[in-house]
Amino acid sequence: MIERQFPQWSHLPIAGVELDGWDNRTFRLGSELTVRLPTGDWYAQQVDKEHRWLPVLAPQLPLPVPVPVAKGEPDAGFAYPWSVYRWLDGEPAAAVGVGDPVAFATTLATFLNALSRVDTTGGPAPGQHNFYRGGPLATYEDETLHAIDKLGNEIPGDAVNRVWDDATASSWDGEPVWFHGDAAATNLLVRDGRLAAVIDFGSSGVADPTCDTVIAWTLLSRTRPGEVPGRPRRRSRHLVTRPRLGTVEGADHPRRTT
Repeated sequence: MIERQFPQWSHLPIAGVELDGWDNRTFRLGSELTVRLPTGDWYAQQVDKEHRWLPVLAPQLPLPVPVPVAKGEPDAGFAYPWSVYRWLDGEPAAAVGVGDPVAFATTLATFLNALSRVDTTGGPAPGQHNFYRGGPLATYEDETLHAIDKLGNEIPGDAVNRVWDDATASSWDGEPVWFHGDAAATNLLVRDGRLAAVIDFGSSGVADPTCDTVIAWTLLSRTRPGEVPGRPRRRSRHLVTRPRLGTVEGADHPRRTT
């Protein structure tokens, strides 16, 4: 596809990346570019969104984010549009860890706060393109309750139900803001132990930003997640519990659950 659609890059070597994603298959294209191929219909909806909004967001953010260079079309039996981006140096925090977790958390918070201040006019509301991230938690009620029931005694059902009830009793009362949607260790690039770039805006949108606090319960759990404010903490605790229910159950839901 590179040779047919972007012959100017046909001489560049192509190589896989060490830590690939779920939504896309990613490849190095030479030393300065990367190719991302969506793996399904819902993921393909993210291509146009990223090409539309990343050039708007990037100049307003304090860390590098992917810069779209070209958009490919379905070709050679591949059914979806796809993207070429500038390569960003760094290793995923999931692979190499972080140096000072408090400094890392502070840098990430600064980035997410800057993102939340970007003008939301025309920005994408929750939908299939981002697995309804930022929408009401009730969106996930059926799959959550099904997983709890299916797992039975394999999990502490009463405790998990209390987390769910507590989360759904809370709601976002603020104005819709921009959020990343998947600020996970796999999407945070590290250089010299410090946060150096943020990638994969496929789950981004404009609505409730609570999903961006889930990292306080995962990678940054030792930096006291209890310091996340009350109502966001209640909702984010469910958001970090829900995917693990699906993982343990092994359910094959149409939405990605990680």
